[in-house]
Amino acid sequence: MTDTFFGVPISGDITEGSSRVEQKPIEELAPLFQTVMDDPTIVEFGWTQYTPYFNDGDTCEFSVHGLWVKTTAEQKLEEEGAEEFDDEDLNVEWAHPSLGKRNYEWVGDWPNRKCIDLGYEGPDEARYDRVQALDSALQGACFENALLDKFGDHARVTVRKDGIEVEYYSHD
Repeated sequence: MTDTFFGVPISGDITEGSSRVEQKPIEELAPLFQTVMDDPTIVEFGWTQYTPYFNDGDTCEFSVHGLWVKTTAEQKLEEEGAEEFDDEDLNVEWAHPSLGKRNYEWVGDWPNRKCIDLGYEGPDEARYDRVQALDSALQGACFENALLDKFGDHARVTVRKDGIEVEYYSHD
């Protein structure tokens, strides 16, 4: 079967391009966003999104990075002057100060290496899983076009119950 472009047959060697992820409508992100937004212990959350300036020779492509979450526990520590948190401290990818963490162990040799889930450690596994679901959706690349259109490039997005703030994000 011959491929065509607007009815004109295509021949020759076609080199595959970027392995872009199929985009989803922003409405599919809404339930994940809303469950985190509605959580009474979550004060604010956010992420950064940008196109790198330089990527060691690879194509520089826009992406979303590092969901962070501030809960009432971190807010209380900050108000008491006991601790100060930045985005890295509150990143949900590994261990979070008040959300907890999921422990893993890698077994076997590459390429047959497997990840074994050793269980959750923390105060509320359901809350942790809801936040992780949002993180996976944001960083999974399937909403990048919608997020770029809505918040722009080189942005730090902060979500609070009363609104969303977008600031210019400078990165290396």
